[in-house]
Amino acid sequence: MSSAANQSTPQAPPAGRDQNNLLGLDYRAEAGRLAKPVRPIIDVHTHIVGGEAARVYGEVAATFGVNLTYSQTPLPDVEPVRDVLGDRIRFIACPTWGATDRGFAFRQGYVNDLPIFRDRYGAKMMKIWNAPRLRDFFPGKEGADLVTFDGAWRVRQLEAARDLGMSVMVHVADPDTWFSTKYSDASKYGAKRDHYIGLEKMLDRFDMKWVAAHMGGWPEDLAFLDGLLERHPNLHLDCSATKWIVREISRHPVDRFRAFMNRWKGRILFGSDIVTSDDHVRPVKHNPAHPKSDQASSPQAAFDLYASRYWALRILLETGYEGPSPIADGDLMMVDPAAFDQWSSPRLRGFSLDKDVLGELYRGTAERVLG
Repeated sequence: MSSAANQSTPQAPPAGRDQNNLLGLDYRAEAGRLAKPVRPIIDVHTHIVGGEAARVYGEVAATFGVNLTYSQTPLPDVEPVRDVLGDRIRFIACPTWGATDRGFAFRQGYVNDLPIFRDRYGAKMMKIWNAPRLRDFFPGKEGADLVTFDGAWRVRQLEAARDLGMSVMVHVADPDTWFSTKYSDASKYGAKRDHYIGLEKMLDRFDMKWVAAHMGGWPEDLAFLDGLLERHPNLHLDCSATKWIVREISRHPVDRFRAFMNRWKGRILFGSDIVTSDDHVRPVKHNPAHPKSDQASSPQAAFDLYASRYWALRILLETGYEGPSPIADGDLMMVDPAAFDQWSSPRLRGFSLDKDVLGELYRGTAERVLG
């Protein structure tokens, strides 16, 4: 594959390809061309839902060297996934996102679910999702007890997790591209830096182990992440949210990102943020109850969807590749619609990380943090 910068003009995809395989790759063959991972990979950040989709995901994971997955699967959906993946999956406690009474599900309902996740399914970690768009679900003053990171319900949930001996995964902030577009109303969403004020208070207040997803929510700013990790020794990061990570990490100079990963070896974990759904393996129309249901509509398309994330991340971390990502990235069009369209993808730059860094990233750190 030839080297290429960001696609700068709108282009239609070649026939038979989709937004998860713009380059027309045979992902099974591509996995065979990659070197065997330095250690079997633990993916600490997925959302596996649906027994049929779990079967496809299980094949993808095995193909790319992932032998253990931690999934944020809502409680009602755990059994079908566990039946398929068995001891290859562990669960991270999370709210029941699709509950009819979302206010209860995100507050007391979540507190009620935590001991069930731990005692019945062995969960050792809970998730706090505090993305800026939580303000759309719980607007105004009545949502402050949940939306504010150090609000009353967040404190109760963290106290419950601490008492159960659980660690914490957290989603804080979102891409810079979103703050310049969909979050441009600062009176509602605040500035990006504002979202870390409550987080840092809670990191100091609760000394259990924390994992901040998506490179801490700020892969665009490695200096900020340096400071965050320096201030909070109980904090770790994962590299999930593949499109976001590929786009922003690839923009950093090679020496800078390699130095960051070397410095923080043992504090960063591998994650993909793969989201599965049985809708992905069926020829159905968009399901409004699942915002990503239209990403695939057959077993092969689902395979490519999930495989594209592992291929892109391993290429980014292990190789010296420099060229287009095979995954269309809508953030490009959102920021600059004159230059990009729904088929545009960013440049993907490989960083060829050292084997000892990869070993910690892929497995060692997860074994220590997640037990």
